[in-house]
Amino acid sequence: MNFLLSVAFVLCWSSGFIGAKLGAGSASAVTILMWRFLPLAAILIVVAATAARTSWRGLAVRDVARQAVIGVLSQSGYLLTVYYAIQLGVSSGTTALIDGVQPLVAGALAGPLLRQYVSRKQWLGLCLGVCGVVIVTMADAAARAGVAWWAYLIPFLGMFSLVAATFLESRARMRVAPTVSMTVHCVTSTVIFTVLAVSTGAAKPPAESSFWVAITWLVALSTFGGYGLYWLILKRSGVTKVNTLMFLMAPVTAVWGAVMFGEAFGPQTALGLAVGLAAVVLVHRGDTSSARVCARDDADTVGTGASRSVKCDV
Repeated sequence: MNFLLSVAFVLCWSSGFIGAKLGAGSASAVTILMWRFLPLAAILIVVAATAARTSWRGLAVRDVARQAVIGVLSQSGYLLTVYYAIQLGVSSGTTALIDGVQPLVAGALAGPLLRQYVSRKQWLGLCLGVCGVVIVTMADAAARAGVAWWAYLIPFLGMFSLVAATFLESRARMRVAPTVSMTVHCVTSTVIFTVLAVSTGAAKPPAESSFWVAITWLVALSTFGGYGLYWLILKRSGVTKVNTLMFLMAPVTAVWGAVMFGEAFGPQTALGLAVGLAAVVLVHRGDTSSARVCARDDADTVGTGASRSVKCDV
């Protein structure tokens, strides 16, 4: 089950970069994001008021506010930087590469912030994963002339925003149902992107059918698939493992780009994909000591009433 969830997560999350490129030709970033989240918010509010009403019981205002902040970081901040970078001319593969640095940052912080043990094999896998995504996108980044150098810094802001959201969620004592967190995140993002679009005169959607194809793509695959699976796998497997899967985003995105947009896919991309797969396997098999650490942490919470938001694999 964990393997199938991982495969689905990689495919759905990668689809977000492709969807952003699909919509970039017909509308601005804030227009795409506003119309991506408006229908999502409406659907999730209906679900929250009917089928998922019991999931909201026992939640304090502070818990909902915390989820709103997580939504600002993990959706609004992350997606706006990704879409804006692609709009400025940064390729989807290069953007995925910069996001691929996230596992190394999260892995370095997991120990001191979450007391999650990171073994030597996992560190080796993390470094190997960085090499994989660099191999895939180095040629692409060097070949794209005419893109301002500072445009390549924008995805880094989104990467750090997602890392911050991941740790904020992982340190929460109150376990929140996925339906609740996704509803709060999407409603928060809807408000932010609607305000941005209206204030900049970009709220009106274009008439091109490609725009609505991109919106449908992003809602179905990227949000419900990628975003929902991200938090599900985070709760089941922990920060280090879920973020290691991010190493596969750059090579998989390169494959998508080759199939859908005719972007080049050569031996360098194939090598990067193989290195990324090796990194994921190495990190997952190197998690030999986490069960002992998690058991010790669980023992520390006995009698305190605290619940862990990151589940440990045994």
